Order: sequence, then C-alpha cells, then structure tokens
Amino acid sequence: MTGKGDGVDRRRGRDESEEERADRMWTELIQEVRVAQTGVQILFGFLLTVVFQPKYDRLPHADQVLYIITVILGASATGALIGPVSLHRLVAGRRVKPQTVRWASRLTFVGLVLLLVTTTAALVLILRVATHGGYVPWLAAVVVVWYTLCWFVLPLWTRHRYTSR
Repeated sequence: MTGKGDGVDRRRGRDESEEERADRMWTELIQEVRVAQTGVQILFGFLLTVVFQPKYDRLPHADQVLYIITVILGASATGALIGPVSLHRLVAGRRVKPQTVRWASRLTFVGLVLLLVTTTAALVLILRVATHGGYVPWLAAVVVVWYTLCWFVLPLWTRHRYTSR
C-alpha cells in the first residue's frame, strides 16, 4: 500500500475471498510465530537449567521467588506462542479458518506480552545477581521501554499512519 495523498484507495486491499484472506493471514501469522517461538523456547530452556546450578541455593529468597515467577511466565509465554499450532491442528478441515486466524492472532499477542514480561523478569534477575546495583530497575525500565517501542508503539503507529478505519 502507498502513503496518504497519492491518489490510491488504501481501503480496497487485495481482491481475495474471506477464505483466501484467512489462508494468507494464517501463513503470515505462522511465520511470525516461528520467530517468537524460537526466542521464547531458548529463553525458557536456559531458565530451566538455572535451578540445577550450585549457585541457585545461595541466592537470596527474593531472587529465588523472582526466578520461579520468571519460569512460570516463560512457560506461559511458550504455551501462548505454541497455542496457535494446536488450535489449527484441532480445527483443521472444519471450515473455520477465519475464526482460527483471529483466535491464533490473539494468542500470539498474549504470547508476545508474556514474552516481554518474561524477558524483563529474567533481565532483572540476571542484573541483580551480576551487579547487586541499585540501578537495576532503571536498566530494566530502559529495556522495557525499548521493547515496547519496537513491539507495540511502532507497529501501532504504522497501522494508524498508513491504514484507514
């Protein structure tokens, strides 16, 4: 699509049926989910190994609680980001592709939010253990702002700027 003022009707879109659109959107969504799944699975895998390290027992109670919360968040993000695959598999052939795409998109968004929170919690935990500095919350806040800009603000701004209602 092109920008404002160029004489092109942006509302028209592609000439495709609802089913064709659902097929295209499904393919695009699954490609996006693959990227997020890889990241969350690697992060979750590393998180699972922490508890088996000798240093874990020496962590302050607050850091152990933060670790447990982070693992639960990571498991939840993993579930939400793998959910679209299971959803598709269980409803395939039932002629509900448009609805499947909508629900899978919602699960993916929830997974991204959970991934943001998981990554933030893991960052806070790592920085607390590595630095013992009072500036940890500030560093984590900067990263959260960065993620929020990249993952939500820029896409929403782009959507608002280049599409019509």
